[in-house]
Amino acid sequence: MKDFTPLEEKIDIKFKKAELLQQALVHRSYLNENPNFELDHNERLEFLGDAVLELVVTEHLYNNYPNPEGELTNWRAALVNATTLAATAKEMELEDFLYLSRGESKDGNTKARNYILANAMEAVIGSVYLDQGYEVSEKFIGKWILSKLPNILKHELYRDAKTAFQEAAQEKLGTTPTYHVVSEEGPDHNKEFTIEIKLGNEVIAEGTGTSKQEAETDAARAGLEAKGW
Repeated sequence: MKDFTPLEEKIDIKFKKAELLQQALVHRSYLNENPNFELDHNERLEFLGDAVLELVVTEHLYNNYPNPEGELTNWRAALVNATTLAATAKEMELEDFLYLSRGESKDGNTKARNYILANAMEAVIGSVYLDQGYEVSEKFIGKWILSKLPNILKHELYRDAKTAFQEAAQEKLGTTPTYHVVSEEGPDHNKEFTIEIKLGNEVIAEGTGTSKQEAETDAARAGLEAKGW
């Protein structure tokens, strides 16, 4: 087993059940190579952490900002999306503690690794909630996630990428983008969709996500970058 003390020190939480934090970093691929490993993979913790994160962020936005629902929804999406979560996981240096298969460890696909890190971040939140309760989870999310809100608001990172891409495409090219599912993988509770965005017959970019909407947004974001819009 790895020594998780440095991670506990980094996040300033001493776990009562150390195995909860460790399980949060166990990727399914590791168990395929190590079926006798004493811990399960992190997908159930990820499921729980996703709900805790959404509640804490929603409550914070509701209590502190009188803005309309639509704006708060966009802000929340910017805080809890895979991009933000993966960046936070990197700040915590979670990658050093991941249990991955040899293949996953050597995989240089940045997008795939970010997806694993985002899921691990949600699983860590789930482990904090189970081990320490709601108040500590709220403080943890406040420090690592909600602290990013001022930058998101300052740079308008909450702007809906799909709307931005559609408006730009119509203004510059007089056409409307379409989205097409390229692949759909994983079990029902943990799907990963890959979706391409097209202008006419031209594929502009691809995106991934745990829902079609998330994958479309990711594709639109990549499309904005690809077209320099």
